[in-house]
Amino acid sequence: MTWDGEDYQRRFDALAAAGQDVHGEASLVMALSPGSVLDAGCGTGRVAIELARRGVDVVGVDRDGSMLATARRVAPHLEWIQSDLTTLDLGRSFDVVVMAGNVPLFTPPGTEPALIARCTAHVAPGGTLVAGFELGRRFGIDAYDMAAAAAGLVLAGGYATWDGAPFRAGGPYAVSVHRRPAAGG
Repeated sequence: MTWDGEDYQRRFDALAAAGQDVHGEASLVMALSPGSVLDAGCGTGRVAIELARRGVDVVGVDRDGSMLATARRVAPHLEWIQSDLTTLDLGRSFDVVVMAGNVPLFTPPGTEPALIARCTAHVAPGGTLVAGFELGRRFGIDAYDMAAAAAGLVLAGGYATWDGAPFRAGGPYAVSVHRRPAAGG
């Protein structure tokens, strides 16, 4: 899939200009009190930029050059890395790794477990992996939760939306929250 970062950014700019809250992902992540966040599949950087504005040390990673070009234009002071998330190795960990915007649905079919494993490798002990994505497509919440468990994570909660609405089976969207056990715990 090919993206146009500027076009994608214009859509969210228009929503924000119309008064819509486009920072639900950042607000949910902030409720976890992170000092550092990896925005995995960051796109044009909307979530990462908002988290940085709120004082979080954040790194954005995406495989699409057009999306990252827009992120770099909008926030040149942040660290933006072009990489395939299924093979990502930054050599560091984060308090929270967030995958907003259907990231598990944009990886090639069959690579979802690798995506979750490589993102989990960047979650610090006691840290959290948070992902939100549409349900009813090729990779559902049960498969996601099983891959997260296989990667060593423990389900900590789930929501129907980024604003924390309770998850309901059969709903159109899920936000899944998994924790990495603390070291020695």
